[in-house]
Amino acid sequence: MTTPRLIHPFAKPAKETFRNLVKAEGVRLWDDQGREYIDALGSLWYCQVGYGRDEIADAVDAQLRTLNYNVFDPWANATTEAAAARIADVSPLPDARVFLCGSGSESVDTAFKITRLVPQLKGEPDRQIVLRRGRVYHGVNMAGTSLQGIAPNRENWGELVPHVMEIDPDDIESAARIFAEHGERIAGVICEPVQGAGGVHPPTDDYLRRLRELCTKAGALLIFDEVICGFGRTGEWFAAQTYDIEPDLMTFAKGVTSGYQPLGGVIVSRGVCDVLESDPEYLFRHGYTYSGHPAGAAAAIANIDIIERDGLVERASGIGERFHAGLSALVGDGRLSALRGVGAIWAAKLPEGTEPHQTVAIRDAMLDKGVICRPIGDSLAFCPPLVIEDADIDRCLDVLADCID
Repeated sequence: MTTPRLIHPFAKPAKETFRNLVKAEGVRLWDDQGREYIDALGSLWYCQVGYGRDEIADAVDAQLRTLNYNVFDPWANATTEAAAARIADVSPLPDARVFLCGSGSESVDTAFKITRLVPQLKGEPDRQIVLRRGRVYHGVNMAGTSLQGIAPNRENWGELVPHVMEIDPDDIESAARIFAEHGERIAGVICEPVQGAGGVHPPTDDYLRRLRELCTKAGALLIFDEVICGFGRTGEWFAAQTYDIEPDLMTFAKGVTSGYQPLGGVIVSRGVCDVLESDPEYLFRHGYTYSGHPAGAAAAIANIDIIERDGLVERASGIGERFHAGLSALVGDGRLSALRGVGAIWAAKLPEGTEPHQTVAIRDAMLDKGVICRPIGDSLAFCPPLVIEDADIDRCLDVLADCID
């Protein structure tokens, strides 16, 4: 076989063979060999409403047949404005505004720039440090790579963005010590409320509340990266609501369109907006060609409509209860060593001593039995569409048990 022309993301460039998918419907996928899979990962943590939704496809088709144009000054359109309003309305930030872009990685880079921008506009040029948590994932653009708490993802790219410091992902005293030493130079802290690609780690008790207090006291911004957590995944519209914390900026992508169109963005709090709006002559020199693309906006509106109509935010809690019960049983009988999760995002920690290559082998065995999950270190992650039925959850758990055995 010749090497494929496509360079696959997060893959070995020399790899030649991949599973070729041809169809998706509901929570199921089919490949060109006729094999059927239950998608227990929502593709890449993003498909809240399942596959084959005509409402979203029709909304995108109608929009593209009507208007496809940018929203750089002086242009606007009703669809993009409506999408920003819908996103702001389901967020926990009162009187917020929304910046739109094309991906979670672009969302993170935008939030990073705004975090550096705000103190510059306030006359605090030395306030440039941004803190990241260990084990965290923030996309793969340059700022997001610099903000990675997953060390291998930062390697071999040369010199990264300066003035980034790491805090312990679980011990809040690590952050307190850095704030005590550098507080006047800290522009902000970015964190996933629930760490996703780093292994599905909900926050330890009181971590997020203390982080909010440290930022407020120091005059720094708190940024929640809700690219995975947002749009119902944790049992609320956003994890900020699940943990009752109000950040200054919130990044989003993935679940906002359930992957039907590329779309990301930043929800900007009223406090940050006040700074950006304070000088009527100030020009916000940031934006992407596809910022606010009308087709992505149309997909977002249709997707949010489905989530609301079908009660999928509430359904996430039911999914969580079933995964928790099933994974707990596997811990009880020794097949797993631990479980982690909240709402409809979970990780199953394999027996102590499991090596990453063994985790991948179990994932591959599960694929052969028709269940898709994600190997991360010594754990397997699950993040299914919020439309998954209980019988399919049980099937995923049974396959997990069989493949561990």
